[in-house]
Amino acid sequence: MARLPFPQDLLQKLSTLESPLSKRPATPSAALPSKVHRMQFPETSLAPGIEVPVPVFRGSQQPSRRPKNPFDSPCLSDDFRNYLPLPATLDPHLEEALLHVLENPGSLVRPRIVLQMALAYGVETARAKDLAIALEYFHTASLLFDDLPCMDDARERRGLPCTHVAYGEAGAILTALALVNRAYALSWKAASGSPQNRQSLVLDYLERRLGVQGLLGGQSLDLHYSQLPHDGETNRQIACGKTVSLIRLTLVLPALLGGASSRELQLIERIATCWGLSYQIADDLKDVLQSASETGKTVARDMLLDRPNTALALGVPAAVKRLNRLIGLGERALNGLLVSRPAVSFLRKLRNDLQSEVARVSEGAVQLAAAARS
Repeated sequence: MARLPFPQDLLQKLSTLESPLSKRPATPSAALPSKVHRMQFPETSLAPGIEVPVPVFRGSQQPSRRPKNPFDSPCLSDDFRNYLPLPATLDPHLEEALLHVLENPGSLVRPRIVLQMALAYGVETARAKDLAIALEYFHTASLLFDDLPCMDDARERRGLPCTHVAYGEAGAILTALALVNRAYALSWKAASGSPQNRQSLVLDYLERRLGVQGLLGGQSLDLHYSQLPHDGETNRQIACGKTVSLIRLTLVLPALLGGASSRELQLIERIATCWGLSYQIADDLKDVLQSASETGKTVARDMLLDRPNTALALGVPAAVKRLNRLIGLGERALNGLLVSRPAVSFLRKLRNDLQSEVARVSEGAVQLAAAARS
């Protein structure tokens, strides 16, 4: 498929923009959700004669007799909430903080993609779901850390007060660590059904993308951005460490778990890099151009806190052009992947959604500029 060019009329209008930043007041935070009953996990089968106390969980939910589609958002929302069991003895403060996160999972696009990728490569549904929820727990924990006052100092996330705002910094940190702890357990469950050599590849890849070569290293560069050159290359390095690492886990890890060929893994890595950088640039544009009510989180923080932002470093027109180029490069890699693996054709929708997001954000820039001139 030919590369879809970015609308030229928008590029011409964007080229006239000067300073796109405008300070917008944050919208009032939505009320915190009430507690809901959590599913009671089944007891684990035990060898005869061995008795192990099973923790009692508060509340129960009868499973539906009708089979659930694992790709449905309600099903994934239930899994996101219930794959981290909360015992009856849990401290109420930590419980409330965890429920604040578990009951507000966001769009769940990431675990849906992980499921689809894993199933396309022949991974069993149970293991695919374990991996999908594990990666979403890792991602959510990274957001809790990122929002802390010592980092981005955000106030809203997904239209609600950030966890540290509602339950204190200690509550947010403990919640994030609980998610990370459970995510590692679920990752091991997903990998344990694979051959030994593949288990090692999967777990090594997970460590690299989350560790000092990936997410942690990128976050450190982010925090010290004020001491680094404020240019496109620095922003790219930080985005590769943070956003791209998570996208690579979303696309590459399930394929690796399913035994993808080296050529397929190379193409998926390329797709993940291009799309990860694209998502970061789109998010940077939102921070510059949109309000908190439109994005569901605190905006205009990058300039205030001197954080990396490609739109600020290059300007809005150049950022949009780079975004369009990355989408095109990812498209070519996707076309190559589809030759050997047609089952991943669902990735085209992800690409189309990204292009629509670019057009929406850019049109907002044009409208903002027109309003400023009137």
